[in-house]
Amino acid sequence: MNSADFRRIALSLEGAEEGSHMGAADFRVGGHIFATLAAVQEGYGNLMITPELQAAFIADRPDLFLPIHGGWGRMGMTHIRLAVADEDSLRGALHTAWKLRAEKNQKASRKTASPTKRKSAVAGRPGGTKGK
Repeated sequence: MNSADFRRIALSLEGAEEGSHMGAADFRVGGHIFATLAAVQEGYGNLMITPELQAAFIADRPDLFLPIHGGWGRMGMTHIRLAVADEDSLRGALHTAWKLRAEKNQKASRKTASPTKRKSAVAGRPGGTKGK
């Protein structure tokens, strides 16, 4: 697989769009990144997954996945070796990253959609305004 395959598969996912982050192609759902081609020069695609999923991916396929160096990797950001990947493994990995992001987006939209009660700044006055 190569960067064109990564792009094709990422963009085939529902609602996925290509953008750019710090000069590198990224792939977003609901405006949030789930994958990038920031390390394509080194032969990697990047997946935004959880540390737990990263550990499972690496345990299952250490030839295919490795953590991104430093803090990003500790947060679950994961390289996938494009030259080693086949269609199914790349599609599955991208789908996992896309699904995680889509689920986070849904949770966030439910939080902002839930009504909250606010106390007015001045008790007994509508809208918290002082009398005129």
